[in-house]
Amino acid sequence: MKKLVRLWKRPTFDGQKYTFYLIYYDKDGRRKQKALGHSDKRKAEKQRAQLARELRMDTVEAGSMRLTEFLKDSLNRTRGQVRENTILVYESTMREFIDVVGDVDYRCICHEHGERFMQRCLNRYNQPATVTKKISVLKRLFQCAVERGQLEENPLRYIRKPKTAQHSIHVYSDQECTRLVNAAQQLQIGTPFRWDIFILTALCTGMRRGELLNIVWQDIDFQDGKINISPKLDTESTWMWHLKDMDRRSVPLTAEVIHLLKKHQQSQSNQNPYVFVPANRYEHIQKLRKQGKWSERKGLCPVSNFRYQFRAIMAKADIGKGEFHDLRRTCLTNWLVNGLSEYDVMTMAGHASFETTRRFYLAVRKDLLNRARKASSAALKFIFVEKLLQRRTDDEAKKN
Repeated sequence: MKKLVRLWKRPTFDGQKYTFYLIYYDKDGRRKQKALGHSDKRKAEKQRAQLARELRMDTVEAGSMRLTEFLKDSLNRTRGQVRENTILVYESTMREFIDVVGDVDYRCICHEHGERFMQRCLNRYNQPATVTKKISVLKRLFQCAVERGQLEENPLRYIRKPKTAQHSIHVYSDQECTRLVNAAQQLQIGTPFRWDIFILTALCTGMRRGELLNIVWQDIDFQDGKINISPKLDTESTWMWHLKDMDRRSVPLTAEVIHLLKKHQQSQSNQNPYVFVPANRYEHIQKLRKQGKWSERKGLCPVSNFRYQFRAIMAKADIGKGEFHDLRRTCLTNWLVNGLSEYDVMTMAGHASFETTRRFYLAVRKDLLNRARKASSAALKFIFVEKLLQRRTDDEAKKN
């Protein structure tokens, strides 16, 4: 994309110094130049960007779009490349941004607009982590425009996200896991969804909810004791489902979970390829698909009332704090505690970097705290004894 305003570094007559000029065209198409009178490149770049914004506000170039049009164009360009849920996040965040700054030309957006949006979010008591996510979404949308040649630079590139304290990572204790499975078995009567096997598989594999709900029987390798996690195509028997981060991977199954899955398979209908989607729910989804009322977003959690049912199990297990995703955190933490390397845990979890694994998934288990406490006690005991002996020696010396 041709720059509306170009920066020119012009040397002085003696060739010892230089000064910056702005080269641009006015609304009548005449070439203009403006001396800035200094050699500060950073300051000159800001002046160039400011003049470019002013010219854009006075003229309507080819490719001019309001933010609503820019959003529609961006979503059309990326649809099919990212998950539908991500598209919805892009759309909702940009519409919230438009409510704050107005439906202006996307090329007129500047740093001040980003600061105003961030402050509005904070004033509305959005959590800093939520504001950080929204700013990241906006930055990505404008960065895509830069990569396509629609913008010269990302107008929000210097926006600093609010600092957030890392939340404590919650995992279930061994006793809580046992109570969850027992509660799931007790509440299983009249419920076609096998919550007990579902929870055990999550604790064994560290799979996400959407991954578990979208595995089919062909994904399970009973002989090698593993589940191959892969995306699903839109076919006659399966619906479209994309993996998060598009990373295929395999996760282990224990002998006990394999035994339960085999028994579960024997009770399933041959017409239903999904492991955990109940037969009646699968038939209902197939009807919706034929009527064109099924979407990829619904495929992320094809089981209805999922959260309500899991909360009922937690209440039955007398567990007040937690969510289903904590089962994944519990599994990853157990892997690390029981000998897997950091790289191994990252790979099994399907993360691109260990920073994600460490920051959001690995908790300090109680047994590790106990071992650390014992080590500290042993060290402090030695130190205190030495100090007490020294103090006694000093006191005896004073008496003598």
